[in-house]
Amino acid sequence: MKKLLFQFDTDLHPSVFDTVVAYDGGADHVIGHGSLTPENISSLVDGTIFTRAPKDKKNTAIFVGGSDMEAGQRLFKAIQKCFFPGFQVSVMLDSNGSNTTAAAAVAKISTNGSLVGKNAVVLAGTGPVGQRAAAMLAQEGANVSITARKMERAITACENIKIRFGVDITPIEAIDNAARAKAIETANIVLATGAAGIELLSTEQWQNNPNLEIIADANATPPLGIGGTDMMDKGELRHGKIIWGAIGFGTLKLALHRACIAKLFEDNKQVFDAENIFALAKEMA
Repeated sequence: MKKLLFQFDTDLHPSVFDTVVAYDGGADHVIGHGSLTPENISSLVDGTIFTRAPKDKKNTAIFVGGSDMEAGQRLFKAIQKCFFPGFQVSVMLDSNGSNTTAAAAVAKISTNGSLVGKNAVVLAGTGPVGQRAAAMLAQEGANVSITARKMERAITACENIKIRFGVDITPIEAIDNAARAKAIETANIVLATGAAGIELLSTEQWQNNPNLEIIADANATPPLGIGGTDMMDKGELRHGKIIWGAIGFGTLKLALHRACIAKLFEDNKQVFDAENIFALAKEMA
């Protein structure tokens, strides 16, 4: 029986990246639908849960994607509300690659030692990856702050993280590189999750920081988010700091994404969100 993955996307066009990884993860066919909302999802979910016998439902699964994490979360919840005993399929949330990217980054950071009590700053951390990574760092025991160019955005992101994960994150307004350099003065860990092609710190702004131990940068588009690093860095030592580049931990991100897809087809009751995706990432790291 064919393994069918239904890619339910909140954007107009389902992600090509997610489609490719779905096939690499073991799906036989990937069927994408875009512009989905909690209001128009029920009939599509019905099609996934009513068409196969109980023993065969493990061969149907749902992947929720799109660029908007909040929209993805709402859709993810709406899908699960359509399920009832005996009629459900496995489902995964990874809007904008946020869960798998954040999990891979934090898992690699964690390989360098315990994060308990460490000061961590997520630069430009109000986006999907930044918010998820901040939550994961906090769950590992770090004292976490996120920066944004506007304090309102930072506060909103911290509130969203508190609601979803129950952890406290400190908001910091940092309108430019100089402000971000000040924000990391006491940081032991810095993770950059800004938009592609925007440098958040220059080499000079971090290389002589005596407190800084680990840097990770999720940006692989030049210029990189952290100047003086390399996207291929895999725990490389630069200026006395351990560096993880976007491709350096991206290998784990892709392997993790594929592994999650494969697990969706193990039975029909898998629910993959940040917590269990991160737990799997730590096993794989």
